[in-house]
Amino acid sequence: MNNILQLKGSFLQRSNPGGGGPPNLPVGREVTSQHLKKLCDELRKILREWQNDAMIKGALVSVHYFDVVAKSNRIKGLLCKGDTSSSDSIRGSKFSGYGNIKHVFTHYVKLDVVLESIMRLEICSEIVDREYSGKITWEDVHKLNSEPKRYRNKGLAKSSFLKVIVDANYVERFDIDRFKESVTEHTIVTIYRTDVSTAELMRQIGIDMIEEKSIDETTLRLLPDEFELLKQRVPYLIAMSVRDISELTLDNIEASRDIGIVQIPSPGQEPIIGVIDTLFYEEVYFKEWVSYTRMVDKNIPTTTKDCKHGTAVTSIVVDGPTINPELDDGCGRFRVRHFGVASGGRFSSFTVLKSIREIVSKNRDVKVWNLSLGSVMQINKNFISPEAAELDKIQCEYDVIFVVAGTNKPLDSPSGMRLGAPADSINSIVVNAVDFDGHPASYHRIGPVLSFFHKPDISYYGGDIKQGMKVCTPFGEESLSGTSFATPWISRKMAYLIHTMGFTREVAKAMLIDAAAGWNRKDDMSHSVGYGIVPKRIEDILQSANDEIRFIMTGSADAYETYTNRIPIPVYNGKQPFYARATLCYFPMCSRDQGVDYTSTEMDMHFGRVKEEKGKPAIKPINDNKQGDEGFNPLREGNARKQYRKWDNIKHISETIAANPRPRKVYEQGLWGLSIKTKERLQTRSGRGLQFGVVVTLKEMYGKNRIDDFIKLCMFRGWIVNQVDMENRFDIYKKAEEELTFE
Repeated sequence: MNNILQLKGSFLQRSNPGGGGPPNLPVGREVTSQHLKKLCDELRKILREWQNDAMIKGALVSVHYFDVVAKSNRIKGLLCKGDTSSSDSIRGSKFSGYGNIKHVFTHYVKLDVVLESIMRLEICSEIVDREYSGKITWEDVHKLNSEPKRYRNKGLAKSSFLKVIVDANYVERFDIDRFKESVTEHTIVTIYRTDVSTAELMRQIGIDMIEEKSIDETTLRLLPDEFELLKQRVPYLIAMSVRDISELTLDNIEASRDIGIVQIPSPGQEPIIGVIDTLFYEEVYFKEWVSYTRMVDKNIPTTTKDCKHGTAVTSIVVDGPTINPELDDGCGRFRVRHFGVASGGRFSSFTVLKSIREIVSKNRDVKVWNLSLGSVMQINKNFISPEAAELDKIQCEYDVIFVVAGTNKPLDSPSGMRLGAPADSINSIVVNAVDFDGHPASYHRIGPVLSFFHKPDISYYGGDIKQGMKVCTPFGEESLSGTSFATPWISRKMAYLIHTMGFTREVAKAMLIDAAAGWNRKDDMSHSVGYGIVPKRIEDILQSANDEIRFIMTGSADAYETYTNRIPIPVYNGKQPFYARATLCYFPMCSRDQGVDYTSTEMDMHFGRVKEEKGKPAIKPINDNKQGDEGFNPLREGNARKQYRKWDNIKHISETIAANPRPRKVYEQGLWGLSIKTKERLQTRSGRGLQFGVVVTLKEMYGKNRIDDFIKLCMFRGWIVNQVDMENRFDIYKKAEEELTFE
């Protein structure tokens, strides 16, 4: 086996060379004055409605597009005024339609901005009627851009005219969307952000707003009658809602017997994993390894049964290989900081949300958090659950990672049931379960999230009908099955990679994804097992086969492009006999205001041979990705998302191993390049300085071990090459954690 290599060297940074160019229609497109007048009439109707309803001191306007649109194709000449950008007024987005899905963005603007948009549409329709016979084409727009004197209308600047025309090409209609669903239980509801505080709005509506009801500025917990009052008075204000009282997905019990006497040594300085779950039973054999805090109100009556789920999960985290020797991962034992936030059965999402932030903020030394709680309810296709949004926010703020169970399908539910919250968390590692034969478990649920993001991320063994997972509960040893018991095995591996091996969370996550995917990735349209099943042994993640070279690189996105063009790949007989794959992971800020456009930063990865084109070095990606290349006509947004995972925070590209290998042609002295191009959705530029981790695997086509040649070439090119030796790093970790006694 070959050790993984760490390549350390300077990435180069480059600002975006393109200025975007003047507004233009896509080739072959046209805009009619009739469509402009229709949009104008819709805005007039919307303005009249908001003039009669001054509660929010502005207007909520939903923009329905013809298709899924890229950020560059969102409206720029409408719903804005002066130096303001229409992107700044977005308060939510969703998908509409079935099959051919379309974007819908909701904006909050002042009434004078709506009036300004009406005026612009009126002028534009008059110009199109008068000068273009009621229809302006892409050729007409091109001529206006190339011949400035063609435009002779003083009522509206040429740039504003062209922006409105381009906007009208993408916008199908304007409307005021109103929430229509009813609820029968406590509900967590998010309202659109306006210029009026949530407390003041609730006061005007007649809802008593106390601090305990609020999660954040726009998300609160309401009783059913309060929600109905809100819907009756201001249905346009409700962005999303989810039932608060969640039911734990049930785990299947196969058999139960006494665990007998198990010997376990006292803990030393082993890494700590945080477990947020149901209560913990403090009389089990491994209790010395667990620091337990009960977060459930002591006035709420609980029984030993309420400790079963949490105790079982923690037993795997602490001592899983002892109970399940066939799953021995080589990671040893872990200490646990266990927080009981729920009793068995039903729990309040609102209460758990409040608890998680408090827990993480007070335990900053814990980097890996296991969360095996999940809701029976399916996630919504159009918005992230409050639980998932809070996890994503916490991970960005505190540099931690959550490993989340993919939730279980109830026995009487049909196949194809979507994941339950918080398994829609984008930054978390979401784990589904397979049986011990590697097939999706009978209780597994599926993604995607927001109709696009690949979830679950990976899968692991969770037991099933034939064979369950052995766990320790308050009632002895039991054989259970569920995603709850697949998840802690991944938490163990993540904690080993981060604490014992010293990797960043970005690299550790990328290593798990890469190891699970291998050369036969599983992230197909079934969305059932993610990229694949993670190997059992930690050595299979930290080492590669003798005919493989695996190396990791880290950096931060400080400019539009972060790149290197000097990765030397060995050459033999004038060719490069290697297959390649690469995995990129990063943790972007996320915004519920952006709805289905949830992640704020896009990192686009290009990896492949370096070839000179037009006098400049250019990367020839292994997946033929040309996004961002000069002169490349961008793909439609929907296609870019499907083909290149645009806006996803995991990028995995891989070649397929062929029966008849064909070594590569060598360009530019055998150098390869890695380029990461960063794009932002919001003006806050939250992606600047964002850390990323990349794992690259090269497989020699004829089974030869070329790692020594690769190391020598890298060192010759100025790279610092560190071999990741497991035993050496483990010894370093133990020494670093030793407590010194000074006499």
